[in-house]
Amino acid sequence: MATEIPLYREPIETVPTDPVDRVIRYHIQTKHHFNRYARALGYLDWANQPDPFRRFEGASLVSLPLLKPDEDPVSPPYDAIYQPGAVACQPVTMRTLSRFFEFALALSAWKKAGESEWPLRSNPSSGNLHPTEGYVVMPQIEGLDLKPGLYHYAPKEHGLELRAEFAAEQIARLLAPFPPGAFLFGLTSVHWREAWKYGERAFRYCNHDVGHAIGSARIAAATLGWNMALLDGTSQETVALLLGTNKVEDFAEVESEHPDCLAVMWPLGDVNGETLDVKRGKLPEIPLFLDPAVVKDVAKCTWYGKANRLSGEHGVEWEIIDEAAVASWKSSSEHTSVTPSVSVTFHVSRFTFHDSPLAGQVIRQRRSAVSFDGKTSISAATFFRMMERVMPRADRPQLDRPMPWDAWPYEPAIHLLIFVHRVEGLTPGLYFLVRDPKKLSPIQHSMNSELIWSSTPNCPDDLSLYWLLEGDAKKLAVQVSCHQDIAGDSAFSFGMLAEFEGRLREGGAWWYPRLFWESGLLGQVLYLEAEAVGVRATGIGCFFDDPVHEIVAVKGLSFQSVYHFTIGGPVEDGRLMTLPPYSHRINI
Repeated sequence: MATEIPLYREPIETVPTDPVDRVIRYHIQTKHHFNRYARALGYLDWANQPDPFRRFEGASLVSLPLLKPDEDPVSPPYDAIYQPGAVACQPVTMRTLSRFFEFALALSAWKKAGESEWPLRSNPSSGNLHPTEGYVVMPQIEGLDLKPGLYHYAPKEHGLELRAEFAAEQIARLLAPFPPGAFLFGLTSVHWREAWKYGERAFRYCNHDVGHAIGSARIAAATLGWNMALLDGTSQETVALLLGTNKVEDFAEVESEHPDCLAVMWPLGDVNGETLDVKRGKLPEIPLFLDPAVVKDVAKCTWYGKANRLSGEHGVEWEIIDEAAVASWKSSSEHTSVTPSVSVTFHVSRFTFHDSPLAGQVIRQRRSAVSFDGKTSISAATFFRMMERVMPRADRPQLDRPMPWDAWPYEPAIHLLIFVHRVEGLTPGLYFLVRDPKKLSPIQHSMNSELIWSSTPNCPDDLSLYWLLEGDAKKLAVQVSCHQDIAGDSAFSFGMLAEFEGRLREGGAWWYPRLFWESGLLGQVLYLEAEAVGVRATGIGCFFDDPVHEIVAVKGLSFQSVYHFTIGGPVEDGRLMTLPPYSHRINI
């Protein structure tokens, strides 16, 4: 029986009609405050915990091969994926698709405590609830044992469910504007999976996870020498049509999926021994949109499968989430494109990465820390390297930006308010990373005029990192992060401040989810950076919004905190056992 929670509803005449005003209203209403939290059920209804695995009953499953770490394609060194031309390009085969999904969305381990077991995945998720579903649109590719069509990725089975079989000529027409060997990757969200635990704030967390998944997919592609670009000029109606989320009959009386985004993947070049020839200079401009008329023709096909039900009962239907999703719906299409770079040839063997762990090792071992030891410090050099990894270098053409920011078609909207606790060579206190240097002046004018804004000692010249205030910031970090000790026991923590009202007014309400996508993408980069140097990270979705803004006296809605993050020395829980991710499939 559904639980009744008295929800405050504004009089109809006060509810804004403008989509931007509606998403701003959602954001304000879902803030946490010292004296009250955003509305949620208030307890965990374990009997109706959502199934973390979506399946489509009646859709055939194509199992992907389970590959050992030392089997081809072998993972490159972690540092190599950030060096253009250092990773040999792999063809699109069942083995490379398997490795791609292993690093992007697959199970990475099972945890066990007593009689309870739960899976972990390569992509992080708020509360480990995993609202994000992944899809691929595959053309006819020589040597690839897949029918042209739309496939849903089933992470528990590590397989692809055939949702729709597309005519080969139609899918070839759809992908004709893209480089040879291209295929599409799509993401959707089941909002209920997060709402079950987090109530009305769940729309924020679902979009964090979309950003995490965009990051994990781009990094997985980089391990195979593939590129990726977000096709965000495509309307959501078109995304829904191609991914089948608009097929009401396939989601009858079960939890729907919200169509989030599409991306194009393509091999960067050919493999000739150890030589990677990046031939982007010979390609025409790459569109960042799909032709809706062609998608409509492609979708006139045979569809397979009915979505499974994830929960027996839902307790509370959080209408405000649906309202935010509708208000932020992207109905427009933009005929934007990116220009490939001039042709450059790299010889893979010239790059050496003696001290770098393998990228696959870093991805497989990534975990969200539950607690930190309050002792571990990191060097200033390591800290600066982490900060450099999150700099998108937006002054460059998109495809020339550092991975994974070459997949992101926008100027950065997220900047970092950093609480430095234990970084060797840095004075404890508050710092600020401006991820787009040309934004420095408007950022300064939006905050407390008494902040120092001095250059950070020994900081690389191309890193816009500023020292704001000196002092012990551990207590403050804990207070604004919902009193969670992980924000103070770490080496450093930070709040991600988004350019907010101005970005929404200028770009439209559909920009609201993208602020969270960018923050999730940023978080995924730092998750792996932490693992690569032997520490650990965790995202923090629970924070007191306005008290964060008060730290630097943010004016109005110019900036809003959208995600918190922390990195330090983890404390491992010895009561938990770690089990292999796919022993259940091996033993079948």
